[in-house]
Amino acid sequence: MVKVHCCKYKNIFLTYKMDTHTGEKAYSCQICGCTFSQNSALQKHIRTHTEGKAYSCQICGSTFSKSDRLKRHVLTHTGEKPYSCDVCGSAFAHSFHLKTHKRTHTGEKPYSCQVCGSAFTQSSHLQKHMRTHTGEKPFSCKDCEAKFSMNYYLKIHMRKHTGQRPFSCQICGSTFSQNSSLKKHMQTHTGEKPFSCHVCGSKFSQSSHLRNHIKTHTGEKPYDCKVCGLAFSERSSLRKHTLTHTGEKPHSCQVCEAAFSQSSHLKYHMLTHTGGKPYTCQVCGSAFSHDSSLKNHMRTHTGEKPYSCYVCGSTFSQDSSLRNHIRTHTGEKPFNCHVCKSAFSQISHLKRHMQTHMGVE
Repeated sequence: MVKVHCCKYKNIFLTYKMDTHTGEKAYSCQICGCTFSQNSALQKHIRTHTEGKAYSCQICGSTFSKSDRLKRHVLTHTGEKPYSCDVCGSAFAHSFHLKTHKRTHTGEKPYSCQVCGSAFTQSSHLQKHMRTHTGEKPFSCKDCEAKFSMNYYLKIHMRKHTGQRPFSCQICGSTFSQNSSLKKHMQTHTGEKPFSCHVCGSKFSQSSHLRNHIKTHTGEKPYDCKVCGLAFSERSSLRKHTLTHTGEKPHSCQVCEAAFSQSSHLKYHMLTHTGGKPYTCQVCGSAFSHDSSLKNHMRTHTGEKPYSCYVCGSTFSQDSSLRNHIRTHTGEKPFNCHVCKSAFSQISHLKRHMQTHMGVE
């Protein structure tokens, strides 16, 4: 009999050890969805829902079912961080935070994905990762039924409904819904351009801008218009072009009711009402309504010509000048007269042509 019991407990111990290595959490709380690797841990957790919370914080009134949880909570008020890393000196309020932190030094990743083998330092990170395989999206928007795999993504999404923009630029006051957007914006003030073109050396503030620029060298245009066959290097450029066929102008001015096919055009238009020119040249003092206009202007001082023709090597200070030049090689004439169907390579040529129909010399 003793032998049977020993085997029984040995199997239980083995199961417990396997769970701690694999990260498997087979026991799920039916109330909040939290998962646990042991049934005993699940039972303790359930008591946080069913039992009274006898331990109360004297500072903020929060209540807890266990005294040790109250003690941990109180540290959030006192700022006390008694647990220090002996490698880098970082301090933490809780011992388990220190334990997790030490893995950044040791490289230990004890929680492994059984599907793809990815390893993680924390079980919570493994849980989030597993949703990339299962497609699970447990966090739902109460306003529009959108669903997300992480609560963080839901919080960002909710700002679309609330209009909340908690991240503000200390220089110009612009506000953003995400910290990453603020960081990108700050580069317009600092001039930081960490991404360099290996062909011509041009620098960019964002990696996506560099990728688009590279296509000016390769001539790659993977996005084709299904109506007229024109090809574009960016999907966004194709979307904008498609509106020239449909005539759709979904962006309306609330002041004069003018309508535009692109939101950026509406933003430019709004400055005709406000007269704002927040971007100033530090060399000559010229002011501009858009940061892109200031960037183009600065090249008149620096002589920079970052856009080069992949056919003949000619260089240009503006992307639009390069596009116009490329048409001298391709013969493309995308601007059509709606009166006589004449076609032109540049919009300025079309405008001059239109005067012949209006009787203007």
